[in-house]
Amino acid sequence: MTALGSQALWAFGRGSGLVALVLLTASVVLGVSARSGRPLPGLPRFAVTEVHRNVSLLASAFLGLHVVLLLFDPYAQLRLFDLVLPFAGAYRPFWQGLGTVALDLMAALVVTSLLRHRIGRRAWRAVHWASYGLWPVALLHSLGTGTDGAAPWFLGVTALCVLAVFGALGWRLSTRFSARREVRG
Repeated sequence: MTALGSQALWAFGRGSGLVALVLLTASVVLGVSARSGRPLPGLPRFAVTEVHRNVSLLASAFLGLHVVLLLFDPYAQLRLFDLVLPFAGAYRPFWQGLGTVALDLMAALVVTSLLRHRIGRRAWRAVHWASYGLWPVALLHSLGTGTDGAAPWFLGVTALCVLAVFGALGWRLSTRFSARREVRG
């Protein structure tokens, strides 16, 4: 592989990872919003759930692209078993292992979402709670593995993601959220 091709794989691999993180952040925020039963500006309540599903699907697609690109990148040194066995990678094993954990959690979420009607709402919801663990693991992976982890622009994007999720979680845990749920229930 040429040096230019290797650089392109690395750049697209990093970029697709960043896009996956931003979309995953949006998915978490939209998931909290969908759970509230409130509409978003310009969207009826049912559409919030649909947008959440579509953003989640798009995040999964970018995560898949991220992984596939890095499988072919000689710098990342990613091997097939690194996708399922965390902390065994050649490149920054701990941080790469967090990425593997995030990938495995995302796979569990996708599979159970596709099988939601077969496994039941209770089982689906139990697995879906993993998304609250998936997001910080993915965030830490991007900070520790990414070569741009200390760049001001990357830290700015990361800070916005953190603010968005913590804002949504703060609202989710607030009495205003639960008061709305009681009215709706």
